[in-house]
Amino acid sequence: MRLDRESGWVFGARHVPSPNHDDRPVGTSVNLLVIHGISLPPGRFGGDCVERFFTNALPPGEHPFFREIASMHVSAHLFLRRDGALLQFVSLHKRAWHAGVSSFLGRERCNDYSIGIELEGTDTVAYTARQYRRLATVGRLLMRHYPAITPDRMVGHSDVAPGRKTDPGPAFDWQRFRAAL
Repeated sequence: MRLDRESGWVFGARHVPSPNHDDRPVGTSVNLLVIHGISLPPGRFGGDCVERFFTNALPPGEHPFFREIASMHVSAHLFLRRDGALLQFVSLHKRAWHAGVSSFLGRERCNDYSIGIELEGTDTVAYTARQYRRLATVGRLLMRHYPAITPDRMVGHSDVAPGRKTDPGPAFDWQRFRAAL
């Protein structure tokens, strides 16, 4: 796996471009990794619902929950499936719309200066060994290309949006992840 510095796309990830991004503010450097958890429909793994959600192609009539979220325009830079497969939706050079209203160490608008990785999972179901291995590989790649991203600047969505978000949840083993870096 490697990162193309010019394009911001990761070779080794399947590219599924999302329209849900824009430019980072001029002069903004990337210095934070936000880890999320997602499953669509909630609690179900596999399928292409997350891909369709991040590309604005999720049919609201397919599942009752989809009516609540189908009009949302969100994305993440990367999505890590339970089997370790990696998908990329947004160039790392761009601002993906993953953290929403957020703040880290008093600095608001985390999307401006972060990379967002969604893990296929829930707050209460253990993440897989393959996900931890691949996430550690991606984490090392990001630290090489973005030296300001250090292990202490790898946080959960719940850390940047407390009270609003809970993911990746108590099922995510931070010690295991950081030890693998």
